[in-house]
Parts: sequence; C-alpha cells; structure tokens
Amino acid sequence: MGLRIVQVDAFTSRAFGGNPAAVCVLGAAAEDGWMQNVAREMNLSETAFLVPGADGFDLRWFTPTVEVALCGHATLASAHVLWHDHHIPAGATARFHTKSGLLTAQRAGDGGWIELDFPSQAAAEQKPLAGMLDALGAHATYVAKNVTDFLVEVRTAAEVRALRPDFTALRALPIRGVMVTAPSDEPAYDFISRFFAPGAGVDEDPVTGSAHCCLAPHWAGKLGKTSLTGYQASARGGVVRVSVAGARVKLAGQAVTVLTGELTT
Repeated sequence: MGLRIVQVDAFTSRAFGGNPAAVCVLGAAAEDGWMQNVAREMNLSETAFLVPGADGFDLRWFTPTVEVALCGHATLASAHVLWHDHHIPAGATARFHTKSGLLTAQRAGDGGWIELDFPSQAAAEQKPLAGMLDALGAHATYVAKNVTDFLVEVRTAAEVRALRPDFTALRALPIRGVMVTAPSDEPAYDFISRFFAPGAGVDEDPVTGSAHCCLAPHWAGKLGKTSLTGYQASARGGVVRVSVAGARVKLAGQAVTVLTGELTT
C-alpha cells in the first residue's frame, strides 16, 4: 500500500485555477532529502508534508528546489485535506507547527472559505537592487522589502498584468522573490498583484499567501481599511481575502481537490 498524496488547487473555487499544491500526511517525520525529491517529482510550486503530533501537525513546505519558511497556499491546501480526509473533525481548528511559528486554519462560513492566521510581514521602503526593475520591466512608484521579498508598487493594474520579466536576470539577484502590485481596476478587488520567485525555483507563483502577509498591511495603510480583497493576476488567477490585526494577518481562500494518488517509494 502506497502513501496517499493529494493535489489541491488553493485560493480558488474551481479546478485548474488558483495555485496547486501537493499534500502528504506522514505517519512519522521523513528525511529532508526524500521530501525534496518528492517535491521535485511533483514539480508544483509547493509540496506540503504533515506529521501528526499531540497538539496539531508539524508542517514543512518544499518547492522543487528548496525548503521555504512560510507558504500560504500549501497551508490552505493542507487544512482542506485534513478536513476532507477526516484527519481532524469537520469543525476543528487545524493547528500547524512550522518554521514561522504556530499557524492555524478555520472554516469560515459558506462557500468553502478557509481562514488562515499568519504573521504579518510588513515591508519597509528600500532602494531596489541594481538591475531588479529592469529585469521586471516595471516602472516603480514605490519599492520596499521585508525579511524575504521585495514589494514593487506600480501605477496601474494594467501594468501589473502586462509584465513580462526576464527570469534569467531575476534569478541572478540575491533575493527570494518580488511581488508587483497596484490598485485594482475591478470593483470586486482592492488591489492586484503578481509574484515572481525564480531564485526559489518558481518563475511566477500563481497565488501567493505569504506575499499577502506583506501586501495586506501595505494596502491597509494606503487605503485606510483593515479588511480587503486581493486578486493575484497570474495566468491561473486567484482571490485572497485579507484582514490586518496588529502583528497578524488573516488570509481567507477556497480550495478544490483535483487529484489523489499514492507514492510507491
């Protein structure tokens, strides 16, 4: 009998939208090299590995090339799998022990929405790295950086959608990723964004929960509101509802199972 693995599209209500993640619930901790090999085999932006414990689950995330310290969409996918596959009761809070501390997930009303409680990762204004804006093809109105990523604000949503970055040039820079954002031109959303992380093995991430830990405080301050809705304008697209509460950010999204299988080795 193989080890069950589930592929989930996160931050979307429809299959083949949002950001796909693989989720594997283990009976015991696995070797790092094996988890990295599985993530490389799955070839998704993230593969999540969970190990049950006395007070929740240990959770780790791997891209095809590296382990990361925080991932929103694979956490959303993990919570979805825990409830769907009956690892925890339907009404229970999912608790995750991670490299970014304790994260939780709760079901949030109708429509299959799941709300994550994450640390805020606000950015402070900083000069762009040499060559970064040229590699993005962006005309920035504001540049900032948090502990892992750059935030680049541009004037219009159309500019965000039109970006065609030079990923080879971005990959050469000493950064994990860059989010590019602008006010939304659609009334359903407050802001839009895209996220590029070729240095972490993902040229463009379809929907990035961790980036919204930075985008949420940025746009909350600019727009004067604590609850907002963001649209990540990748080819797959995805919706993230955010709420800022001090040092924490609530991220809400939907999720859909698209594939189940077994690892045989």
